[in-house]
This record gives sequence, structure tokens and C-alpha cells, in this order.
Amino acid sequence: MPEDLTDRIADRADARVTVVIPAMNEAANLRVVLPTLPPVDEVILVDAGSIDGTVEAAREVMPDIRVLTQTRRGKGNALACGFAAATGDIIVMFDADGSADPAEIPHFVQALRDGADFAKGSRFIEGGGSEDITRFRRAGNAGLHLLVSAAFGSRFTDLCYGYNAFWTSLVPKLSLPDPDIPAPPKGQMLWGDGFEIETLITCRMLQAGVRIAEVPSVERLRLHGASNLNAVSDGVRVLRTIVAERLRQPAVKAFPTDVDAARHTSRESAPARGVIPVDPEAELSA
Repeated sequence: MPEDLTDRIADRADARVTVVIPAMNEAANLRVVLPTLPPVDEVILVDAGSIDGTVEAAREVMPDIRVLTQTRRGKGNALACGFAAATGDIIVMFDADGSADPAEIPHFVQALRDGADFAKGSRFIEGGGSEDITRFRRAGNAGLHLLVSAAFGSRFTDLCYGYNAFWTSLVPKLSLPDPDIPAPPKGQMLWGDGFEIETLITCRMLQAGVRIAEVPSVERLRLHGASNLNAVSDGVRVLRTIVAERLRQPAVKAFPTDVDAARHTSRESAPARGVIPVDPEAELSA
């Protein structure tokens, strides 16, 4: 049974919250998104060498934002850089393009305060949804989700979604590529540096046997610009990640594996481990 990581926090209600935001050429979106974030202890913007004034726009609307430049290319590297720099007890993964609703951050934080180690956003449970997902992406996500369920004995509803939160003390268990590793030759990318990062994190949380909560989340349309995601090539990277992670070590099931039963149980009678219910009315200051 894994160590009870959250017991290290004497009072989880006082846990500090860091929001990590990877960004590349998201100036127009950040001007809208950053002012709507709920009060948190730290916001880290990890820039990918933007040329549209992303950093300047972020500092204009949020003067106390911490800005880092990622060390290699790829969303995974950006997140790893942000995780390494975070000073909060809780890390929230947040996209810069306006697709993530800032008002949901308190729900993720509350899930952790209520006993989860990893709060995983889902567009496919009651209260969740998407304004952006296509039939092709929905079918691909469903297929990959079934594969993860079979490989790891879990019953997640949404694998390829990057709105998540977890205790910072879990970062070492993720074993992500070190931000200080030199970049590979041009045109190449370290495994874990790309869009497969969300799947990699989920698989390694499952392998660690941590307590996991699914949090309903609504994916909104990108405000401005175009996504860097390639559904085919990045989908292949996700598939390879699932296979590689299953071969990496035997799966350790989260407790319990009956996600549906846990999700619909009242908070007072929630199981000690596994997916636990989330109060959609929770506030960050609770």
C-alpha cells in the first residue's frame, strides 16, 4: 500500500496552491484568462519561446506571475519545468488557451483536501462536457480509455484531458524527464516531453496506487489561435505511452477500482482510497 502522502500536510485546508500554465503564443488568450483565475498562492507561466508577446501580456495583467522558459520543446517539458519550480503543496495543471474554466480550480483543490492524491478532470461524467471535442477525438479517447482500463485495472472516463491537480509531493513518483537534460537533435523529442504527458502522468499515478478522484469539467472552445495538438501523431504517442507504461512495471490498482460506486457515494461514506466524490459547490477557501 502506498505511503499516505497527504498526511504530511498538517492541515490540508491551509495547503498552498500553485497553478502551472504552459504557453506558446497565447498572448490574446492570457489577457482574458489570467484575470479570471481564483485567488491562489502562486501562478507559474512556462513559456515556449513565444514571439507574440505572451510573457509581456501575462505580466501586464498579473504582475506577480512567475515566468519560466522551458528547457526543451513540448508541453510535457513545459509542465515538468513548472512542477520542478512550484512552491505550493498542490499543483493545478491549467491550459492557457481558454479551454479550461478557471472557476473549476476550487473543485480540483477540494477533491485533494477531501482525501485524494490526484484529482483527474473528466468531460464524460455528470456535470462535465465539451464544446470542442470532435467525434474522431471522442472515439479515440474512448478506445484509449478502454486500453488503459484493461492494462491497469482502472475505470477512468477521460484519459486524454489535461485539467488535473495533485499534491506536489507526488512529483518524484512521476519520474518525468529532467528539465536539465540537454535537448535532443532538432526534430526529435524526449519521451514524456510531448502531448503524451497527461497519459504518462495518469499511468504513473495508477502504478503508484494513489487515491484518485474524477472531477467533472467542461472543456470550452479555444478563445484565439490554433491548437498545436495533432490528433493522429499525438494519438500514436499516447498509444505507445500506454503500452510502454504497462510493460514498465506491473500495474498497481487504485483502491477501489469501482469508480462508479465511489463517485456516487456520499462524501461521509466515501472509501478511503480510489476515486472519491467531489462536491461541485466547493470553494477554494473552504
